[in-house]
Amino acid sequence: MKKYCFYTFLILFLFISNNLIAGTDLTINRKLRYGSDSNDGPLITGKDLDYAKLSTQKPSHIIFYHRKCYNSKRQAKRTVELYDKFKEKVNFVVIDLDHIRNKDQVSLKRKYYTNYIPHVTIFSKDGKVVYDRAGEVSTDKLSDILESQINKSS
Repeated sequence: MKKYCFYTFLILFLFISNNLIAGTDLTINRKLRYGSDSNDGPLITGKDLDYAKLSTQKPSHIIFYHRKCYNSKRQAKRTVELYDKFKEKVNFVVIDLDHIRNKDQVSLKRKYYTNYIPHVTIFSKDGKVVYDRAGEVSTDKLSDILESQINKSS
């Protein structure tokens, strides 16, 4: 009986930990002033923003931003739109460069951030970079990239 309970716990833990690798319930900060480089606080809020790992089960989308950048504010809004569309199918990682939370975020910043904001990196479920650019990018373009990766994952 003890052995059965241990394995049940282990499976449950692995399932939960595999799903807790990125942010959830992402929303845009309603106080953002999109035409200003003012610091309006975090651009994206939500739960589990400390988690910053790539998924091996679905594509991953990372946004790097600074709070005092109107381009980042607009890209953050697009990221939340994408989250609303793909939250079950894509792993979303949010890295607020003004408030790095842990070593996982530091590691991703060192590997993929190019010192220009906003910066978006998209990975296949195999961990390969399929998109990696700084600057604003349209929701439609990122949606197409994510859909192609989701279709490859199926």
